[in-house]
Amino acid sequence: MNQTIINRLDALREVMRRESVDAYIINGTDPHLSEYVPERWKTVAFISGFTGSAGTVVVTPSSAALWTDSRYFIEAQQALEGTGIQLMRDGLAQTPTIPQWIGGELCEGEFREVAIDGSCWSESQVQQLKSELRRQGGLTLRANLDALQAVWTDRPNVPMTPVVIQPLDYAGERTADKLQRIRQALRNVHADGMLVAALDDVAWTLNLRGADIEYNPLFLGYLLIASDKATLYVHPGKVSAEVRAYLQGEGVGVDDYDKVVAGLRDYFEYNILLDPEQVNHRLYHITEREVVAAPSPVPAMKAVKNNTEQLGFKSAMLRDGIAMTSFLCWLDTAVARGGVTECSAAEKLRTLRARQPLFRGLSFESIVAYQEHGAIVHYEPTASTDVPLRQEGLLLVDSGGQYLDGTTDITRTIALGPLTEEQRRVYTLVLKAHIRLQLLVFPDGATGTQLDAVARGELWRHGLNYLHGTGHGVGAYLCVHEGPHQIRMQWKPTPLRAGMTVTNEPGVYLENRFGVRIENTLLIVPAMETECGRFLRFEPLTLCPIDLRPVMPELLADDEVEWLNAYHERVRQTLMPHLDSDTADWLKKTSKNLEVS
Repeated sequence: MNQTIINRLDALREVMRRESVDAYIINGTDPHLSEYVPERWKTVAFISGFTGSAGTVVVTPSSAALWTDSRYFIEAQQALEGTGIQLMRDGLAQTPTIPQWIGGELCEGEFREVAIDGSCWSESQVQQLKSELRRQGGLTLRANLDALQAVWTDRPNVPMTPVVIQPLDYAGERTADKLQRIRQALRNVHADGMLVAALDDVAWTLNLRGADIEYNPLFLGYLLIASDKATLYVHPGKVSAEVRAYLQGEGVGVDDYDKVVAGLRDYFEYNILLDPEQVNHRLYHITEREVVAAPSPVPAMKAVKNNTEQLGFKSAMLRDGIAMTSFLCWLDTAVARGGVTECSAAEKLRTLRARQPLFRGLSFESIVAYQEHGAIVHYEPTASTDVPLRQEGLLLVDSGGQYLDGTTDITRTIALGPLTEEQRRVYTLVLKAHIRLQLLVFPDGATGTQLDAVARGELWRHGLNYLHGTGHGVGAYLCVHEGPHQIRMQWKPTPLRAGMTVTNEPGVYLENRFGVRIENTLLIVPAMETECGRFLRFEPLTLCPIDLRPVMPELLADDEVEWLNAYHERVRQTLMPHLDSDTADWLKKTSKNLEVS
């Protein structure tokens, strides 16, 4: 029994009783609708004990449930044990939606009210939730209740880390020029201005970075853009005189973070673009001006990396490849000596990255998952789960670094010793899936959903699948998960364009046995132009050997072997001049060519 969580649920239910609320929904994000949030807004973790980046908790007077996606099914089940909170496996056909579950839990009555904190829900989420609740017997929604404020008595304060300038040598484009492009995009949809609410969009537009969120170089702030001026709303103590002077030179004023409400009320243009997906419900309804409800133009601009950002990525990937290859070389001998655990291996990898120039930290908590832990898609080793690494089976390592010139994300699955036939077969099929997507040439403007089946097809033929996406965008010293483009089964209409970065990370996860994932970060580049149009391809940015020991060569097609050999030749030529002699010898030996059948 988890008495701490039970006590918190009881306290929340007492607030609900006083407020005449029949169900309370907690979605675990912040007023900027971030995926990863400052400690103050880790509300799902507080009320449930589940610490994954995607989860929603619903509490009624007599029950509670948590919805999360397939990345966290196993982790969530373990975290919720003894709390009385039921796990809802989101995305499965048999799992009810949140409104459906609430409708089934609440007794019939004249007045049944559901509540949320509308400052942490997007406008589109609130409107959809209202509509779906009405269909469950007329449930109503109250969107102005922060019920945890009275429950979370030691709630962390708003972070006050300083804002810093991202040098033009790494950003590649002045803020004034970005604002000019944004204003042109606004004119194209007949909007006079907009509120930029997503933290990575604010940071990218202003060429600023921060440290308010672990692993993400972001700061809390809103950017209000009008036709002839722009204002950054940020806590004043976070902005130095140097940053203020820089912003003034780029045509941006500074005001207090908490005055964004007043700024929206005083907004003087005829209309304003508010993205219903990015602006929270509370702020969406502040302005009295006409609202242009349309997608923000900033994510699409940010997703296409300029030449400076592309060069930065390549430099960051070189240094990250040095660290990763040094780690893999070390791992081979260290495991044989004994005494290595998941946690100590993660710390060794962090240390090797930290030695690289321009390193600013990890881009997410490293996943170092041995054997059955590899089946937990987002497993993070802790003191209570840590296990020693033995000279057998598979180790899955998913990790990345934040460098001043780029963000990295890489997964390698490593054979530590003898493997089962099943492990080798699954590993090889995942490698085939990775290579099939890598080899693809596709029309400019195709969507990630259209490409997704190319990877999965190799697994589907053998009755295998994975429920997470095949690929996501990566920021330029920003968030390791960046949209709007993705490669996944669910429909994502964003077109793929040259200059975008995206990961390629198919996997297979067999519960209580093992998991396999192989991931490179890619750059989309031109392939050719024909009478049928312009075509694109993927260029791998990641530089690190792929373990050949588990490969069953007979399962690979000739073009797959040829790609693998060519990739390893590129890795050797690029990395070896920067490696010590022992690591260089190890790389040459472990990345030798496979023979084409």
